[in-house]
Amino acid sequence: MASERLERRLAAVVAADVADYDRLMRLYDERTLTDLKNARRTLINPAVAAHRGRIVKTVGGEMLVEFPSAVDAAQCAIEVQHGMARQNAAVPQDARIEFRIGIHLGDVMIDENDIFGDGVNIAARLEKLAEPGGICVSDDAHRQIRGKVSAGFDDLGPQTLKNIAEPMRAWRIRIGDEAVSEPAKVSALPGRPVAPPDMPSIAVLPFQNMSGDPEQEYFADGMVEEIITALSRFKSLFVIARNSTFTYKGKSVDIKQVGRELGVRYVLEGSVRRAGDRVRISGQLIEAASGIHIWADRFEGGLEDVFGLQDQVTTSVVGLIAPRLEQAEFERARHKPTEKLDSYDHYLRGAALLHQRSSLLDAYELFKKAIELDPEYAAAHAMVAWTWMARQAVDGLPLAAEDRAEAIRHARLAARLGAEDAFVLSRAGHVLTYLGHEYDYGVSLVEQAVSLNPNLAIVWFSRGWVSLMCDETERAIESFERMIRLSPLDPLRISAWDGASHALFSLERYEEGCAAAMKAIQFNVNAHTLGALIINAVRAGRTAEAQQAVSRLLKIQPGFRTAHVAEAYPVRRAARRAEIAAALRDAGLPD
Repeated sequence: MASERLERRLAAVVAADVADYDRLMRLYDERTLTDLKNARRTLINPAVAAHRGRIVKTVGGEMLVEFPSAVDAAQCAIEVQHGMARQNAAVPQDARIEFRIGIHLGDVMIDENDIFGDGVNIAARLEKLAEPGGICVSDDAHRQIRGKVSAGFDDLGPQTLKNIAEPMRAWRIRIGDEAVSEPAKVSALPGRPVAPPDMPSIAVLPFQNMSGDPEQEYFADGMVEEIITALSRFKSLFVIARNSTFTYKGKSVDIKQVGRELGVRYVLEGSVRRAGDRVRISGQLIEAASGIHIWADRFEGGLEDVFGLQDQVTTSVVGLIAPRLEQAEFERARHKPTEKLDSYDHYLRGAALLHQRSSLLDAYELFKKAIELDPEYAAAHAMVAWTWMARQAVDGLPLAAEDRAEAIRHARLAARLGAEDAFVLSRAGHVLTYLGHEYDYGVSLVEQAVSLNPNLAIVWFSRGWVSLMCDETERAIESFERMIRLSPLDPLRISAWDGASHALFSLERYEEGCAAAMKAIQFNVNAHTLGALIINAVRAGRTAEAQQAVSRLLKIQPGFRTAHVAEAYPVRRAARRAEIAAALRDAGLPD
């Protein structure tokens, strides 16, 4: 019987290996395995997917990856090495995981899910030439990627590779360097570099049409305009106008140069490709000064609804970019010398503490300092109020009268100073509803926030809680789901699950309420999350579980009582508060 013919194709092959893997496993076996697993989950796998790659196999510290193009392979490898360098910054030198990477463009044979042939062998041999944290590419790969990646190259000359008949020319990628000995990049805006403003700033470049179809050109341009408009709604973000960014259309530009010329810290670029009746859009967010890729993703949909796809991409891109920009700003402020801090940097440091679920008191002091330096800083006023609200929500105990008054005062001032800022209005409305019991005013503020910027996750989070306190439970669940969809890794999703659990209790969907509460408790145990579990579990007939949760609650907060329901769960309708109090009492919580 004739043997089955093997499939062959041209592919960019990446071979990667952890330098000194055997030594790391001998000295730090558990730490090495944990760090390697985390690196693959949080950095490598997302980068490979974003650049259209396929992980063929991983064995120990080795990895083999296939890409459709050498450019994709090189950009992914550079992104991984940048990311590993950032992760290794806080790791002792002798415990760091550092990859050596080799890239070759050549013929491969496919057998089921594996690949074989000289393309694989050459990539593996080039990997051995690379330094820890470095990338070595073949001459064939270099010809495809030169001038298309933000990196320089060192010519290593002909190299004798094991089991390869003839010497092969190899190149070392100088990660993070400006490309040298390459075609000069075109400057669309000649002149002096522009200093970035003292706030996160971004330019959205025209997306590249990879389809050869002029119709997709209009689609891509329209989508970029929509993204620019949506980003412009963020009052804390400086966005370059379309007329400036579209001067780069059709030109080969260097991201670092764009950053200098437009005076921005971040650049979003992307492409549109049509394949049959499908459209694929790819986007990536880059820190201009360093060339580091902060985020990348792709979206796909049918041509029959191109405008719906455009809306989907815009919402997803904006919803995902905003928290990445915020995190990048946190890192920038964290590394800024303390003697040079201004109001904005104090604010950023306080916000970072909240994201890390660190000290509420320390965050409060940083926000207060921001206000001292800028008394009309609306967001800082909103966050002073928010820290007071968070303390009561976490402890479950009523604030002192003077603390409550301070929170309400700052929330009202924030709403007045930030009347067109969705972030400020949503935070202020949430606080005024929870602590001030100003239900109608709170609703008006969060609804105004939603209309100002529907792509901002926090406005849906606050709308969810305000709706819950106003006993609009279906609206609350809808809002929490929208918030998590926009920002799926947001630390506030824990509180959103908590809120959803309370809403499900009101709808008598107790088992679902228990499941939502358990999601929150896995990440954060406090009076509010345990309370959500208790009321749902006791009404679901899971009395023992509810009683155990009561015991756990009284251990972390011995002073919590059923009488605190009006403050801990300030639902507008007295009958609903009574239902919550009765469930807590039936589970064994003292009056």
